[in-house]
Amino acid sequence: MTDPIRILLVDDQALFRAGLRVVLDAQSDMQVVGEASDGAEALDRVRDLRPDVVLLDMRMAGMDGVETVRHLFSGTFPGPLPRVVVLTTFGLDPAAATAIRLGASGFLLKDTTPPFLFAAVRAVHEGSSVIAPNDLSQLFGTDVDRAPAPQPEAFQALTDRERIVFGWASRGLSNAEIAAKEFVTESTVKTQISSILGKLALRDRVQLVVYAHDHGLAGARDA
Repeated sequence: MTDPIRILLVDDQALFRAGLRVVLDAQSDMQVVGEASDGAEALDRVRDLRPDVVLLDMRMAGMDGVETVRHLFSGTFPGPLPRVVVLTTFGLDPAAATAIRLGASGFLLKDTTPPFLFAAVRAVHEGSSVIAPNDLSQLFGTDVDRAPAPQPEAFQALTDRERIVFGWASRGLSNAEIAAKEFVTESTVKTQISSILGKLALRDRVQLVVYAHDHGLAGARDA
């Protein structure tokens, strides 16, 4: 039996944290290992407890969610980094867009259903995202307007096949869907995605979609 997913809850409302703890701890593959009421406390808990996943409220007194993500993914934070899912009260939250750019793996609405919450925790723990690319594009519409950045030199290192897979992945297709379109096995697509993430120095598929959006490559199969 595998170890449960270790979860840290970060929210300034104790009652909300308590509700999350009850439903998450009821899952056989999940364990809430700690709680925090603001970002500064959360950073201490991450150092001490080494959670796999952090559920992080965006709007808290003191250090808010954006600053917490900024500190976590600054490149100087010690030890292994958790996956971070930010919690918002409304969908098109500019703070969530900023947090995703900084390294969060997606966002959830605070009134999401328990089954969706469970699926999201499992997905990010496995390296996937919890936000569809179409939603991500809409979310970025609330973020700072910017022209697409020049195509990075690293993108040129992708093979023709990897660029095609990159294009499908930037549209949000799963490995199975990409495999069906390209007439290859899922394991082949998984290997190609891993190679793409490595060459572009990206953490996960959310960051791939962000990268594609920022460089005008979203949805392009022959970029």
